[in-house]
Amino acid sequence: MSREPFKDKVVVVTGAGSGIGLAVCRRFAAGGARIGMMDMDEQALDAVQRELAEKGVNCLAATCDVSKRGDCEAAIEKIINHFGGIDVLVNNAGITQRGPFVDTEISVFERVMAVNFFGSLYCTKAAIKSVIQRKGLIIVNESIAGFGPLLGRTGYSASKHALHGLFTSLRSEIRETGAHVMIVCPGFVRTNLQTRALACDGGIATHPQSRVGGQETPENVAKAIYNGALKRKHLLVLTPVGKMGYWISRIFPILYERMMARSLKAELEEV
Repeated sequence: MSREPFKDKVVVVTGAGSGIGLAVCRRFAAGGARIGMMDMDEQALDAVQRELAEKGVNCLAATCDVSKRGDCEAAIEKIINHFGGIDVLVNNAGITQRGPFVDTEISVFERVMAVNFFGSLYCTKAAIKSVIQRKGLIIVNESIAGFGPLLGRTGYSASKHALHGLFTSLRSEIRETGAHVMIVCPGFVRTNLQTRALACDGGIATHPQSRVGGQETPENVAKAIYNGALKRKHLLVLTPVGKMGYWISRIFPILYERMMARSLKAELEEV
């Protein structure tokens, strides 16, 4: 294998303006990739493009609200027309919510699904033929919440379960083409995702996030994603707590539910 297997490959990242998305752009750029960046924050996107361009990276920014199908199709088309195709699509853009199901408005569930599920669906649908043609890779930033319950985040968990069903099925469909799907479960990561978490009424949640264990850095997550992409892994579960949670949820699901209820019960109280 080449020492720079992603050199000159076209890597497209959604939610590229900050957090994990930004770190992924930097990591693949360091490996010689050409970077397509998508984010709804035009100012942040421009800053990332300037940063990478100053380092000699061949990159292109496309402002995009992933919850809008037209935005996704236009952004992907712009990137394909510019670079000639897509080798790796990283579905990273996401949003979360916190609060009890009984108090959460339906509009919050709709917004979370629009960004997390339909955003990934729209971008993948627009890019899939190019990815298959290049025997490329689709990476999905999922969560342990895609396998098991997550107290106080029913909308978020629902969106991640939906992603898991979609992308494991897609992986099965495209297996014979040489293209691949890698699902990533990062665990708790130190990003601005939680500062933008939706409250029950659709505003920004003000109570502190409840979590188990420490927080990982976006840079370490990006490094793990890059290494996982090299090996074309099927599932990449990060952090010791995440790995433990994954196996407990698989083997002892009721125990996992009880542990979750004890550890994150504050999510149902601090609203």
